[in-house]
Amino acid sequence: MKSTKLFLPTIILSMVILFLMPPHYTVVAQLTSPMQSAYSLNSIFRMVDNSVVQITTTTNMLTSNNNNTPDIQRQNATQLGSGFVYDTLGHIITNNHVIDGANLVDVTFVDGSRYAAKIIGRDSYTDIAVLQILGNLTHSLKPLIIGNSSKLKVGEQVVAVGHPFGIQNTMTAGIVGQTQYLLSIPDLGVFTPDVIQTDAAINPGNSGGPLLNTKGEVIGLNIGRIISVGAPGQYPGLTVAAASKVIMRIVPSLIRAGYYAHPYLGLTGMTLTSNLAETINGIPRNFKGIIVNSIVKDSPADKAGIQGSTVDKYANRHWGDIITAIDGHQVQRIEDLISYIEQHKSVGDNSVLSVYRNGQMLNLSTTLSARPDPFQSLQKYSSPVL
Repeated sequence: MKSTKLFLPTIILSMVILFLMPPHYTVVAQLTSPMQSAYSLNSIFRMVDNSVVQITTTTNMLTSNNNNTPDIQRQNATQLGSGFVYDTLGHIITNNHVIDGANLVDVTFVDGSRYAAKIIGRDSYTDIAVLQILGNLTHSLKPLIIGNSSKLKVGEQVVAVGHPFGIQNTMTAGIVGQTQYLLSIPDLGVFTPDVIQTDAAINPGNSGGPLLNTKGEVIGLNIGRIISVGAPGQYPGLTVAAASKVIMRIVPSLIRAGYYAHPYLGLTGMTLTSNLAETINGIPRNFKGIIVNSIVKDSPADKAGIQGSTVDKYANRHWGDIITAIDGHQVQRIEDLISYIEQHKSVGDNSVLSVYRNGQMLNLSTTLSARPDPFQSLQKYSSPVL
């Protein structure tokens, strides 16, 4: 099976932008209208057109004059992405990778109104960031309604609105291909669960724009598209978006504190397949669970006494514990464990892991800690850390 990676569609230009200091605001949550019926695609576009913005960020890059001189110069590199209005207080939702490393940020509406903005919160693990418009607005803001992504079903129609290649608001349409896609981001050493996968086309500049249902509600935040690692340049037409239920969990914390503390266990593992189960003595072929590969030192998993896999001096692999449940909830796939922790647990919560070890079932207790940030310290592990 070919591996895949995520292509984050942003567009590079050259520009200089002013930067101002912002006031402080609080968030106003948006509610869904449950009785609202479906609209035509054109009606949806007109509903959201004035609420989808272009994000322009400028970063300072160090460049050398040529290969023969050590002289270093600063050069402004500008990146374009998309975003949408979250509330009437000037909060704009976009992707973290759109504003990553930015010194200056501008927000431009379809009528040409342009405002400086400040980054007030960001979360690299869900690729969500919050900006806030600075200064006096020349027109009122129309926040988009946040829908309930938990009700999404495979095959439902969705639309993506954004600014691909810097072109003013465009729309593409597609269907939901999967609602609980497990996105692996190797550069961060992390899994992102419950991602929406669609075939709605997005291109450089679409990052950070809304994914909408046929009621015009935001059910996702467009992140990027999946490309094949084994075949560079090939694009299978699959795109991914952070689910709205994740947005509503993460964004209030980003506005309030500037960050979101993700709970984590501190282990790497994989779903136990029937083929793998056949190589482990004492368990049936249909045994279900998550086999532990490695443990992060002093992590909650380490403190619980979870045992990872080892290799002896003869290169024979000895498999580690098999996690079968957390807090009494059965987990059959690695997605189940990650989703449960993200959706139902917080930093400081206690958890009980049920594990199979050498023919015995054990219940091991631990206290979840915050995922380290920055996460580069855990990149030595061969797979993303839970």
